[in-house]
Amino acid sequence: MATLPAVAQSPAKKTAPLARPKMVVGIVVDQMRYDYLYRFYDKYGEGGLKRLMNEGFNCRNNHYPYALTVTAAGHSAVYTGSVPAINGIVGNEWFDPIVGQSVYCAEDSTVTTVGSSNASAGKMSPKNLLTSTITDQLQIGTNFRSKTVGIAIKDRGAILPAGHAATGAYWFDAKTGNWITSTFYTNELPKWVQDMNDKKLPAAYMKEGWKTLLPLDQYVESTPDDKPYETKMAGNKTSAFPYNFGENGFGQVASTPFGNTITKDMAIAAIKGENMGKGQQTDFLAVSFSSPDYVGHAFGPNSIEAEDIYLRLDREFAEFFAFLDSWTGKGNYTVFLTADHGVMDVPGFWTEHRLPAGLLNTGDMNSTLKQALEGAFGKGDYIRANDNYQLYLNKTTLKDKKIEVEDVYEVVREALLPLSGVADVINLKDLGESHLNSFQLELYKNGTNAKRSGDIQIVLQPGWFAGRSTGTTHGSPYNYDTHVPLLFYGWGIPKGETLRRTSIADIAPTVAALLHILAPSGTVGNPIPEALK
Repeated sequence: MATLPAVAQSPAKKTAPLARPKMVVGIVVDQMRYDYLYRFYDKYGEGGLKRLMNEGFNCRNNHYPYALTVTAAGHSAVYTGSVPAINGIVGNEWFDPIVGQSVYCAEDSTVTTVGSSNASAGKMSPKNLLTSTITDQLQIGTNFRSKTVGIAIKDRGAILPAGHAATGAYWFDAKTGNWITSTFYTNELPKWVQDMNDKKLPAAYMKEGWKTLLPLDQYVESTPDDKPYETKMAGNKTSAFPYNFGENGFGQVASTPFGNTITKDMAIAAIKGENMGKGQQTDFLAVSFSSPDYVGHAFGPNSIEAEDIYLRLDREFAEFFAFLDSWTGKGNYTVFLTADHGVMDVPGFWTEHRLPAGLLNTGDMNSTLKQALEGAFGKGDYIRANDNYQLYLNKTTLKDKKIEVEDVYEVVREALLPLSGVADVINLKDLGESHLNSFQLELYKNGTNAKRSGDIQIVLQPGWFAGRSTGTTHGSPYNYDTHVPLLFYGWGIPKGETLRRTSIADIAPTVAALLHILAPSGTVGNPIPEALK
């Protein structure tokens, strides 16, 4: 029998490991409109936002690719690279027509609170998110050797970005002043979280009250203090500085700059406590700064309160980036910064300056709907719910009366179009036949999920929303809500900018390309090649 000659095996050559950053830090600022980057630019320090803008890559024409721009949908889109039609997060809440009840985006009755006696605050998980996140994909790509942590005051701002396979997610319980989690992640708070809670930082910060960072006369970018269309904070008689909160003010901490401070404190504690950025695999911290949203809703983007919170947030960023420099080494981490949505100016401010804006009278709308539907089809319960400017029809009533959805839609559209502030009414079950312009139609298609969205969508005119005469909101397909910052900085990121239109859905695939991992399962965006070296 012939035998093969023995061949000596040469030792395998050692090759350098795949180059990746030690850590990725995803920052989402809740309610940061694009223009805030430049409106307050001259007052920002050099180590915060200016550092990202001037040393990193700035996508200056970055937009949401769907219509209903709210917090849960925004955070989900950033981290899934997807849209509500696919990832299922169509709003902060929605009506589930299958089970016949309202659903909160992060609710999960199968888990319990960890870290608080407030039982309802922790019954949360990413169960309702139907796709993977970039944080999930990092765990899969490293065979779960990476650490991925979500931090935010709002539960949805921590849970949805952290994904399904997270090391942990932590959010703030306003009733107790503690950072908490749920049994989805762990049965006991890690010691580093317990240590943070033991410091009682929210109460300590709030004792200081909220005073402006600069003398009032220097806030020339904003309207005068105490406008009639601003909301008064609890315990204060006016909507003017200074604000006092008392000994137990931690329940209001989210509505002040101190909410950003405790979020930054918690982010640093998470990195230290989990020893992130020190292992062989890339780790991922997803941190959301929720407080600008609370302040923006109450006072509007033209207020001194909004300007002050962004000037202070810039300082928090500078401190945070300086910590990252010392912890991982400068140039060894990658940061992206964006927002979950923008915001409309307060209608009272616009009308004060003869600009088109207004408030939809929901009472008039509901009575008009009832009268029109009963006039056309007789007495009956035709609408089960109204959420996200969507009407969920009662299919049982329609079936009993042998009424088609199209027939109801025609009656609703004819009744609502004459109302002030209503731009259009569209049939979400037949978008192909919509009268809406093609640009906005695409946004509504991307935001409509077959199982979770309503039947009829009310489209408001620019500058209009349903709300109170004080404060403002978001949630529209218009530029002020869709145009948000997108900054990349650090390892693997060149210096530069682009005015090419980019999408929030491009963030996750860009990070995936940077890390050489698969993009999330529902991704519809594309990597931004200019933002990568």
